[in-house]
Amino acid sequence: MNPIERALGILLLLTGGKLVTATTLSERFNVSLRTIYRDIDRLISLGVPVDAERGAEGGYRLSQDYLQAPVALTRNETAALLTALALVRGIRTIPLATDLDSAQKKLVATLPKAVHALLGEAERIIGIEPVPADIFHSNTRAEPTPLWQQAIDGFMQGLLESRRVRFLHNNPARGEPRPHDVEPRGILYDRDLWYMAGFCVDTRQVKVYRADRVREMEVSGFRFRQDKTFAIESLLGGAWLKQAMRRWETESPIARIRITAEQAAKLSSDWYYRHAVLTAEESGSLIIAIPDTASSRILPLVRWLGPGAELLEPEHMRQELAEELKSLAQTHGGLPQAS
Repeated sequence: MNPIERALGILLLLTGGKLVTATTLSERFNVSLRTIYRDIDRLISLGVPVDAERGAEGGYRLSQDYLQAPVALTRNETAALLTALALVRGIRTIPLATDLDSAQKKLVATLPKAVHALLGEAERIIGIEPVPADIFHSNTRAEPTPLWQQAIDGFMQGLLESRRVRFLHNNPARGEPRPHDVEPRGILYDRDLWYMAGFCVDTRQVKVYRADRVREMEVSGFRFRQDKTFAIESLLGGAWLKQAMRRWETESPIARIRITAEQAAKLSSDWYYRHAVLTAEESGSLIIAIPDTASSRILPLVRWLGPGAELLEPEHMRQELAEELKSLAQTHGGLPQAS
């Protein structure tokens, strides 16, 4: 029996879940204990998860669920899964992208060779239109980078292995990136961006982090017990953003705009501004508070709302807006009157 055949035989003997001693393996394959030790080392170096226990009652066995029963898929079932993969690939950055590639190759390999050429190149027959740019909220757009991929891959690794992750998160409103020690809970995809939900060890609360703003992702050696009561669905429907905006309101400068009831109804359909705080006035108008004072966000919003909207704070931005509107009025006031 050659070393490859013996290694396969050892692998099969270790799948029963019970400890098998080196002496038993030595006698079974009629080789020395030293040879068995080398065979075990070879399996471990190939990535086979062999558990070893020392002592008189010790021995070897495979980690549970290492070998799984084969799954037979029909051609239509495989095509359906490849379509789902194509939908995922329409996202600009994918968690564990390398593992997804290898999974697709294994999936296609289970089919008859006659359909390999067709389904092996799913991108030729399945088209996914990318999410269009959101010009109104342009600062929420980010181009994928290797650091972005590293962030979501490391976060997923920590999630799957129940280990904490450490990273720097760059919130533009705060300037310098801040370190975070987090127990991963889940990930979500919203408007072309990945967000990572995790239990912040320092603040003792679940926070959501934009993956493209994460740097120096590291999976630590600290293990934790997963919270079985948590479900990522609790953050969908903009719930994560609503929670974040309440926190930002205590940490960031606030812009306030007086708007009409009709304009408030208009903003209620926007994915971002519908989570802002509205305060009613006796006159029937409302004050919307936005935890952001960047002119690149506030001025376009006031222009978009149109007559009836009044920028209250920050005051210095009122003059900037007045000059801009005055210039527009002069330009349009010189147009010939329609007959």
